[in-house]
Amino acid sequence: MTFARIRENIGATRKQLEANSTGLQPIRMPVDSSRLEGFYKLSVSERREMLAGIAGLTPEQVEAWSSSGELSEDSADRMIENVIGTYSLPIGVATNFIIDGEHYLIPFVLEEPSVVAAASNMAKRCHSKGGFMSDNDDPVMIGQIQVVGCEDPEAARASILQNSAELMESCNSVDPILVKFGGGCRDIHARIIETESGPMVIVHILVDCRDAMGANAVNTMAETIAPKVEGLTGGTVILRIISNLAVHRLARVSAVFTPEEMSDKGDATQGSEVIDGVLQAYHFAKADPFRATTHNKGIMNAISPIAIACGQDWRAVESGAHSYAAHERVYGSLTHWEKDDGGNLVGSIELPMAVGLVGGAVRVHPAAQANVALLGITSADDLAKVMAAAGLAQNLGALKALATVGIQAGHMKLHVRNMAVTAGAEGPEVDIVAARMREGGGRITQKAVEEELERLREE
Repeated sequence: MTFARIRENIGATRKQLEANSTGLQPIRMPVDSSRLEGFYKLSVSERREMLAGIAGLTPEQVEAWSSSGELSEDSADRMIENVIGTYSLPIGVATNFIIDGEHYLIPFVLEEPSVVAAASNMAKRCHSKGGFMSDNDDPVMIGQIQVVGCEDPEAARASILQNSAELMESCNSVDPILVKFGGGCRDIHARIIETESGPMVIVHILVDCRDAMGANAVNTMAETIAPKVEGLTGGTVILRIISNLAVHRLARVSAVFTPEEMSDKGDATQGSEVIDGVLQAYHFAKADPFRATTHNKGIMNAISPIAIACGQDWRAVESGAHSYAAHERVYGSLTHWEKDDGGNLVGSIELPMAVGLVGGAVRVHPAAQANVALLGITSADDLAKVMAAAGLAQNLGALKALATVGIQAGHMKLHVRNMAVTAGAEGPEVDIVAARMREGGGRITQKAVEEELERLREE
């Protein structure tokens, strides 16, 4: 979409919003690309209006993005305890994403500069091979029931497995609506673990949560069958709780990047060198937990902000991801990178993705609802693949920067506006100082920014 076309769409969107305010249904404006050329040149309000036209948002949803659309204190007070106010973070939009043949504009909520830009930049570099492709598991979560004090743990485990059909029936009687929509308890597992408190029988209930994250349903099922588990094992049930290591609910996304796309100049030779550098950086993370921790933090730089933007339990997503990085192995990379026979860079990501569109903050927070509407998603699977694709793109952005110019060069250029404000710049001074620092080519430090501000004021 060209910059001129964006301006035309903004005018159309204003008329659209006026129509929506009269009670008419919003109509999604046609968009044939998630590449919004010149988007960054628009004002904040113009960006909102332009995206409203693409996503067919209502005036209320657009208002939820604006400064006057903050979460109300009444709504906040219903979400958590002892509320004293609210706290704001920027909402940015990552562009250029094509996932399973569909274009996506992806909302990020975070404070760190360069993340949105890096994800958007990398997303456009796999277009020639069709963008990102997903292959997600069904949304199955694990509920754990801890049984202690069993005289014969092996017999207790066998008893659980022999009566698994009855236990599953009891689980599914708790949530007939979930079963009606194709979800419910799918299987029962049991294992014995050795602990400092002695052997424990751990029962796993595997629950297909459909479009919910699933904590409430899983915990209720675990609590419901706990008495039956005690009867079958002769032990005592202690904990009945969901596990965030959702190994049965993995999101998988892959993409192919040609040497030409990996070069900033479209040069295949240079792009091949970049690919080699990316692979060496990845191999470092794969082999060393100290590097892998920061490597995976960069992946979560994209995944967690989308989770926050869409009202998800981002702490659960974070803990599941990092646990999976160490699941049955030494802690390592959540992504995998290799070169194919054609010299292309092939990347993939696999991690648990416990997200949902039913229940939780996504049903309470107006901005979360607007962000989901911008994505145009209708299922938890859609949200999972979007988050995984963004994580893969962000990982490549970091690897490419580290293997070429270094991570700080691009980061500081985008951070320089904040540095100008810290130096005392006001109004137009902020952008003038930032532009001069970017164009100067020198090292961007806080002292250099302060000196540039002084020169500006002396002119």
